[in-house]
Amino acid sequence: MKKINPKLLAIVIFASSLLVGGGLWSTLVQADQYDDQIRSLQQENNEKQQIANQLAAQANSYEDAVNKLQTQINSLQQAIIANQQQSSDLQQQIEEGERELAHQKQVLGNNIKTMYLEGQISTLLILASSKDISEYVTKEQYRAAVQNQIKATVDKITELKQKLQAQKQQIEDLIKAQEVQRSQVAANRAEQASLLAYTEAQKAGYDQQIKGNKSKISELRRQQAIANARYNIGNFRGDPSNGGYPNVWAYAPQDSIVDTWGMYNRECVSYTAFMVHQDFLADRNNRDMPYWGGRGDAKNWDDNARAAGIPVDSNPTPGSIGISNEGTWGHSVYVEAVNGNQIYIKQYNAGFSGQYSEGWRYATGLVFLHF
Repeated sequence: MKKINPKLLAIVIFASSLLVGGGLWSTLVQADQYDDQIRSLQQENNEKQQIANQLAAQANSYEDAVNKLQTQINSLQQAIIANQQQSSDLQQQIEEGERELAHQKQVLGNNIKTMYLEGQISTLLILASSKDISEYVTKEQYRAAVQNQIKATVDKITELKQKLQAQKQQIEDLIKAQEVQRSQVAANRAEQASLLAYTEAQKAGYDQQIKGNKSKISELRRQQAIANARYNIGNFRGDPSNGGYPNVWAYAPQDSIVDTWGMYNRECVSYTAFMVHQDFLADRNNRDMPYWGGRGDAKNWDDNARAAGIPVDSNPTPGSIGISNEGTWGHSVYVEAVNGNQIYIKQYNAGFSGQYSEGWRYATGLVFLHF
């Protein structure tokens, strides 16, 4: 059995479907059904986005609470450190007072021992050792003054020690209260941090679902573009003055229609994609035009081609696509013929007017894709 060209078979089958009553209407209905699915996904995304926005607001609130509580914890920690230092200073003052008290007792005690035989001389002995009453009174007054000085010094140091101890106890009580408060704040912070993590995880889940729906919408639009192109198959070969570009795209306002490959109509990339497809149908190249919607600027085409295994070089051939990477978007042309370093090109939107043009130019500054 003779092998049937699969491209020709596909064209014959598709053309036959157009001849059957209602074929065009069926394709149009299918194309319209994409709008319903796209709208449904967009509505779902809008609802999910509202929830995601609410979760983001909650997350910001939790994060703000966590930051404020952490600031409070830091403040309490600094206060505890300062009070601990103050307690340490008071303890040092208490110890210094105790040493001074012991020293004063020793000094005064030594004086008494020296003057009154270690402080054990009785009043009778003092009187007996005195020359007269005047001398006795003087000695007794001095003894009493020394005793009073001892008592005053001891009382003063003891009072200071007690005062310092009371202050130290107050500081220690304050430290304990601050540590309890710090623990409570830390527990509150941990709770807020947990709520923050949970909320962020929920938002990430919704963001992922939104991203997935956007991918579905992109795919539905691609399928819709293909369905719309099939519906307009009767006009797929356009006026030669427009380079054969389909009338349905050529006479519509520029950028008002997305073509079969995800490109806007009357752009350079839309026309070159169409020409690649025509050459594929006519067996003039090895592969059809891939779907490059969403990354279809001309300056992306050479990178897209390399990623897809399509040869890219600096040698123009009839049927190759010339790519310029200059400017914001770059530019693409279809190579009709080659004469040395000159090429005859067909193109759209060369002057940003959305119009078709053709003619000779030099191949300089271009790379060429060989489908």
